[in-house]
Amino acid sequence: MTTDLVLLAEATSGGFVAIDVHLWHWIVLLALITAMLLVDLLVVHREAHEVHIREAAIESAVWIGCGVAFAGVVGWWFGLAASGEYISGYLIEKSLSIDNVFVWALIMGHFSVPQRYQHRVLFWGIFGALVMRAVFIFAGVAVIERFDWVLYLFGAFLLFTAGRLIFSSKDHVDPAESAFLRLVGRVVPSTSEMDGQRLFTRIDGRRLATPLFSVLVLVEATDVVFAVDSVPAVLAVSREQFIVFASNAFAILGLRALYFLLADMHHRFRFLQQGLATILGFVGMKMIVHSFFHIPTWLSLAVIAIVLTSAIGFSLKAESLEEQAVLAARGVTGAGSKQVEDEN
Repeated sequence: MTTDLVLLAEATSGGFVAIDVHLWHWIVLLALITAMLLVDLLVVHREAHEVHIREAAIESAVWIGCGVAFAGVVGWWFGLAASGEYISGYLIEKSLSIDNVFVWALIMGHFSVPQRYQHRVLFWGIFGALVMRAVFIFAGVAVIERFDWVLYLFGAFLLFTAGRLIFSSKDHVDPAESAFLRLVGRVVPSTSEMDGQRLFTRIDGRRLATPLFSVLVLVEATDVVFAVDSVPAVLAVSREQFIVFASNAFAILGLRALYFLLADMHHRFRFLQQGLATILGFVGMKMIVHSFFHIPTWLSLAVIAIVLTSAIGFSLKAESLEEQAVLAARGVTGAGSKQVEDEN
C-alpha cells in the first residue's frame, strides 16, 4: 500500500474518511463474498440437514471472525480511520439484524418449514438481500451527495423507528397477513405440498411454487423493511459506498448461522428491542446534528458496543434471576435446579 493511499484515507469530508477505491478493490471484495457463499452452499451445507446449536455456534463464530478480520484488510488498504468506520457499520448492521432473525423464526414456524430445509431458503434469502442492499446503498449515497438535507429526513425517520421499537411490541406479527404474499399467491401458481428443499415442483405436468417459495418471498420482503432502517443507520458512520457495502455484506453473510443459534432464544433477550432503539436513536441524532457537530467514529463505535453488550447482558441477567426466583418458589436448590430445568 502506498503512502499516498494512506493519506487519502485519513483526509476527511465532513468528518468521514475519503478513500480512493479502485476497481480491483471491488473485484477482490465480490470474489471473496462469492467464494464464501459457494463454500457454504456446496461444501458445508451441500446435503440438507438439521443445524444443531454446536454447529451453528461454530459457524457463527467463523462468520463473525471473517467479518472482523476484513476490518484489518480495510485498514491495510485505506488506513485505520476507514477500518474504524467499517467496524462501526458492521456492528450497527449486525445488531439490527438480530431482530430480523426473530422475524425469520416466526415465518418458519408459521409455514412449518422442516429445520433441515431452512438453510437453503435462507441462503437464497441472503443472496437476494446482498443485491438489494447494494442497490439501497449506492442509491442512498448518491442521494446524500446531491441533496445533503436528506440526512435530516433519515435522522428523523430513525428517531421515529426508535420510538416505535420502545413503545410497541412485535409479538403480534402474523406472516399470513402479508399483502405482498397474497399478491404473489395470485400471480404465481402454488401448491401446499413440500418437495424437499425445492422452491418449485411439477404436479400433473404443471410447474408450481412450493411453500418454500412463499417463505423466501417473505424473507426477502422483511429484509427490505429492515434495510430501510439499517442502511440509513450505517450511512451515519460512513459515506463510502465500499465501506458501507462491505460492512453490510459481512454482517448479513453470518445471519443464517446466527438464526440457527438464536431463533429459539427470543424470550432470553427481553431488553434487546430497547437496546436497538437506543442505537437507532443515537445514529438518528448523529445525522440530525451532523452539520454543526460531528460525532467521531470511535465514539460511535463505543456507544454501539456498550449499548448492545448492556442490552444482552441485562437480558441474560434478568432471565437468570427469573429462573432462580421460580426455583426458589418451588423450593428447589442445588442439584434439584438442574432437574427442573431439564423438565422445562
